[in-house]
Amino acid sequence: MKNSIVDVRIVVDGWMKVFLADVKSATGQLFTRHIEHHGDAVAVLPYDDERRVALVISQFRTPVEHVSPGADNIIEPIAGVNDDGDAEACARREAMEEAGVRLGTLEKVANCWSMLAVSTERLVLYLAPYRAADRVASGGGLAHENEDIDVNEMSLATLADHVRTASTVDMKLLALVQALQIRRPDLFTPKPA
Repeated sequence: MKNSIVDVRIVVDGWMKVFLADVKSATGQLFTRHIEHHGDAVAVLPYDDERRVALVISQFRTPVEHVSPGADNIIEPIAGVNDDGDAEACARREAMEEAGVRLGTLEKVANCWSMLAVSTERLVLYLAPYRAADRVASGGGLAHENEDIDVNEMSLATLADHVRTASTVDMKLLALVQALQIRRPDLFTPKPA
């Protein structure tokens, strides 16, 4: 016998939902766990292998400010909630909204649980090659969502150094930069003359 959910009740119903689940252990003990649900998500790291740069964003994050007042905005990959169930379409839409970049090929890295102890969110991670000509808009996010996103084109060497040395780093960015380093180590060495 293994643990099983006996009952689930909703305690918050808004942009996200929070449930309380009563769980029965294999030994018959009852206990309660929280479940947070806001849907699945995607994250994408566009990179230009000719210029050896990547597009990253930063924006004010209320939870970060709450626990680290005055902290700088953390560098992140482009990301968003996958409302319609099509992860690739969501990645392309978010890339245009947040960074003004049109993406073609998407290289799937992983489909992973972001915080499996508390959240139902599954996160699909992508790498995406792009060229300077694919930057067709300014990005910055959607005004009605108050995103106010800063878009930065950062050298891959600087980005890898940031991931390696920063005291705090976004988990999605860490995974995507490391995946790119594994798949394309040539992009992180000096460019041949």
